[in-house]
Amino acid sequence: MQRDYAEQRAKVLRDLDGIRADVDPKNKVGTLWLDRPPLNIVSFTGRAQIRALIEEMDHDDDVGVIVIRGANGVFSSGGDVKGFPDIPKNKMSDLADNIGAPERCEKPVIAALEKYCLGVGFELAMACDFRLASRNAVVGLPESAIGMMPGSGGSVRVARIAGLTRAKDMVMLGKRLSADQAKDWGLITDVADDGDALTALVADYAKRLNALAPISLRSLKRVLNAAYDTSLKVGLEVEGHSFEKLRWTEDYMEGINSFAEKRKANFKGK
Repeated sequence: MQRDYAEQRAKVLRDLDGIRADVDPKNKVGTLWLDRPPLNIVSFTGRAQIRALIEEMDHDDDVGVIVIRGANGVFSSGGDVKGFPDIPKNKMSDLADNIGAPERCEKPVIAALEKYCLGVGFELAMACDFRLASRNAVVGLPESAIGMMPGSGGSVRVARIAGLTRAKDMVMLGKRLSADQAKDWGLITDVADDGDALTALVADYAKRLNALAPISLRSLKRVLNAAYDTSLKVGLEVEGHSFEKLRWTEDYMEGINSFAEKRKANFKGK
């Protein structure tokens, strides 16, 4: 029996639940907005839609960098806790897979954090490549305060990035960290003074990333994630194979030629 998977995909994206997306082709930036006023709570349906939108942007030639940001000056206060009992029990394991979409995305993904970045909001940010925050941002995984625990990868990623001792102190006690403290722990990439400065910082990162060779960036992301996940031996093998594959691309030769000719490279993603 023929099955229409395209229709199933369209159904997921037809009625967006507290999220929206826009694309700036000129600057090659796709933005996924968390937009459920006032605190941008992420629903169970919204989690699947976040994954689907990121996957679509990953295949959009008008997008070189993806930005995830909250509307109304807030990133996200977390998940729809009151709706948790309604989630089918066999679907709970999907949570980490959906929220981990930025990590699997081949393109660079930036999380722009303002004010509250808690629970699943922080878990989503932790799956991104760059976490840029305004100074008023606070991050945390407060689930233990209500007899729960993070279920979308947050505790594991915090432990791997910040270390086990800090992760236990933060996650088991449900502590909230300021943007500056989170940066000190390696959980945030950089901090801007306010929302306007954050917008400028995000634009600067996107511009610099888009100026680089797309294939090289994809390879680098794959290699760095492998280094994070695997042994040194396997990581070195992935790096070596990735470097060898780059040598067959047009952008590789363009980089060499532009260096020799002392001019700006014109990368085409080929």
